[in-house]
Amino acid sequence: MVMLGPFLQCPVRLRLTCKILSSSLRSFVYISSGGGILWAGTNFITQNEKFYKKYIIPAFFSCDPEKAHNLLIFSGKYGLIPKSFYKDPPILKSKLWDLNFTNPIGLAAGLDKQGEITKSLKDVGFGFVEVGSITPLPQPGNEKPRVFRLLDSQAIINRYGFNSDGHNVVFERLKKLKQLQNFDGVLGVNLGKNKESENAVDDYVKGIEKFTPVADYFVINISSPNTPGLRNLQKKNDLINLLSKVIEARNQFSGERKIPLLLKIAPDLTDQDKKDIADVIINDKKCKVDGLIISNTTVKRIGVHDNPNALEPGGLSGKPLQEASTKLILEFYKLTNGKIPIIGVGGVFNGQDAYAKIKAGASLIQIYTSFIYNGPPVIVNIKKELDYLLRKDKYNSISDAIGADARL
Repeated sequence: MVMLGPFLQCPVRLRLTCKILSSSLRSFVYISSGGGILWAGTNFITQNEKFYKKYIIPAFFSCDPEKAHNLLIFSGKYGLIPKSFYKDPPILKSKLWDLNFTNPIGLAAGLDKQGEITKSLKDVGFGFVEVGSITPLPQPGNEKPRVFRLLDSQAIINRYGFNSDGHNVVFERLKKLKQLQNFDGVLGVNLGKNKESENAVDDYVKGIEKFTPVADYFVINISSPNTPGLRNLQKKNDLINLLSKVIEARNQFSGERKIPLLLKIAPDLTDQDKKDIADVIINDKKCKVDGLIISNTTVKRIGVHDNPNALEPGGLSGKPLQEASTKLILEFYKLTNGKIPIIGVGGVFNGQDAYAKIKAGASLIQIYTSFIYNGPPVIVNIKKELDYLLRKDKYNSISDAIGADARL
């Protein structure tokens, strides 16, 4: 429990956070302060799954979801998230866009929105970390409450609305991360637009210009359901206008290495929308992105109608999105003839979930909700099971399994 020292010794921060600490966490502290300190510390640092489920997760879940989110950010900033001791096996390594990934499990945008705990998240075992979405100007996002748990469904509904510290503040953090904090992971920068912006294209172009010195890849997020009118940018003509100008800016500011540019799409597209998007990114030379992220949250309420929180507006993530996102990955893999790399996200809670998305056509995987529900142990569990499944099916690498279901 040495890692809890800075938290417990700081009266100001303790007063700010004590209201959201549950009886579970207090019990944990009592155990740690007595004869069980070695036992508790060992289980905490080694990311024992049962220990996290019994003590750590209930402590976070005893309070408002957004406060729990803030407590997680606080924990990462002050070294309270333990590093992973798991060594990624060679079979999980891959190279994409000239970037080396030690494992294919990344953190989706939405958790480290402001680029505050990127190094801690890399150290906890993620193969890559995506920050954002980041808007040009600071904005508070939508009114609170704006995050809701659906416990029985292992799901979350959020309507944050791109709450952001803005380009300048986040850029300085990421610049410091790259220059002073020894960050050697893969960093994705997810770009959004300001709610009141009259020119969405300019907002995304500004993001390219600002973050080119620090980004390993860019994401153009036009699929969040929580910013009015944003998803309309997925329509064919608007998409052509957006991508042509964003890619032009990327080419102008990136120098010799063209930073990969990915498009994040919604799971609620019509069949015509899907065909139009595929046509644009495959056949229009000015709009050829380097990858897709499939998918964002859904406005549908798949299998959660009985939960009172299902009535809340916002995007649904977690288990209920699992099948729909995997199906969409397979569709786009076929629509693009496997020529556009895909990052698969949505309802990945174990290695089998990740494997299904890889066989559907995903080159990499992202998680978010499963990390909230299970904590750091879920990362190692997914990697171990994925390692087993690949070897079981006699694959030598992840690349051998990509799109296997599309070839059946």
